[in-house]
Amino acid sequence: MSLDTVSQPTSVVESNLQQTGEYDFDRFKESVMDTYARFPIALERGAGCRVWETTGKEYLDFVAGIATCTLGHAHPAMVETVTRQIQTLHHVSNLFYVPVQGQLAQWLVNHSCAEKVFFCNSGAEANEAAIKLARKYAHTVQNIEHPVILTAHASFHGRTLATITATGQPKYQKNFAPLVPGFYYVPYNDIKAIEAAISELDEGDRAVSAILLEPLQGEGGVRPGDVAYFQAVRRICDETGILLILDEVQAGMGRSGKLWGYENLGIEPDIFTSAKGLGGGIPIGAMMCKQHCDVFAAGDHASTFGGNPFACAVALTVCETLTKENLLENVIARGEQLRTGLRAIASKYPNLITDVRGWGLINGMELAADSEITAADLVKAAIAEGLLLVPAGPKVLRFVPPLIVTAAEVDAALQIVERAIATVNV
Repeated sequence: MSLDTVSQPTSVVESNLQQTGEYDFDRFKESVMDTYARFPIALERGAGCRVWETTGKEYLDFVAGIATCTLGHAHPAMVETVTRQIQTLHHVSNLFYVPVQGQLAQWLVNHSCAEKVFFCNSGAEANEAAIKLARKYAHTVQNIEHPVILTAHASFHGRTLATITATGQPKYQKNFAPLVPGFYYVPYNDIKAIEAAISELDEGDRAVSAILLEPLQGEGGVRPGDVAYFQAVRRICDETGILLILDEVQAGMGRSGKLWGYENLGIEPDIFTSAKGLGGGIPIGAMMCKQHCDVFAAGDHASTFGGNPFACAVALTVCETLTKENLLENVIARGEQLRTGLRAIASKYPNLITDVRGWGLINGMELAADSEITAADLVKAAIAEGLLLVPAGPKVLRFVPPLIVTAAEVDAALQIVERAIATVNV
């Protein structure tokens, strides 16, 4: 058949749109691996805290790429930086100095307890780098031959083999054995479990080299860390020389109402990681540490795309905008407004909703374990009403809007949540 006789689509997007304007999901599935349980909407543009489907339907976005779109969609500062940087220099090898990478690293050092930064592309890679750093520290400083890192049940640290092993949730590890050795799980917020694990594992030759925790467990149900627990963990690490690693991938970059989640706990880690909100939606990750555990040497670790000019320029803009626009104040105010509203809703449905918890703009609403209604059921009902939400496990509804969300948008979201609950709670 001649190409002249065939009507050619002007773009891949148009070729996937049916005449009704609805997206052709079957065509999408023909070539994309089925690794996500996707909700049946196709998003094509966004502005602020709102996104639009290919059909033109508008949604209030309280997912933000799962706590990633810090400044929302199409923020003018990001648009300007993306445009300028792509016209200047978007990628070079780390075999050369990248000035904007140095600027971003300096910003992070100036605004945290870190003294050194390694850049990569994602949260999993940042945590992988932290694990490698801790292992080298174990061999070269702690004199531990077979190091073990303690992590928590219900944690989530990424999808690489090492980070799913670090993740204390068997569902993420199923069918991926053999897993990476050197991890041991303890209950979250349970200091006696930490003490018992160290005592058991260190009997004979020393084994525990590091403790890896989230300051707030995100995928594990939006569970904030207990202040007394984390302060006790810090004391144990100080007394024993164990490294404290904090996974700030979801809780960091202002989402908790503080720039870093650890600031809510009154402690400082030896190593911590960031990604998600750091680039505001542009892929970038960072592993940060204090000087005393910076044991990497040239050739120990690397990332082809990590810290390239494009990603670093955007991330630096996100960081600077957080302070210029006083977004932490907004996070605190809107978070309190959201939790107050959710608790008011919960009081109307005591048999369905058992808890509302969180920090800043990372919040969870927990459903009764004996209820047939799941978080996914409520997500679907909310989507039908024009609000995007995401589960954090089967029984927790997660609220992680952009940090620029307004009071009016929080009120609108609360009204939709109440309608969605009324729809499914029949």
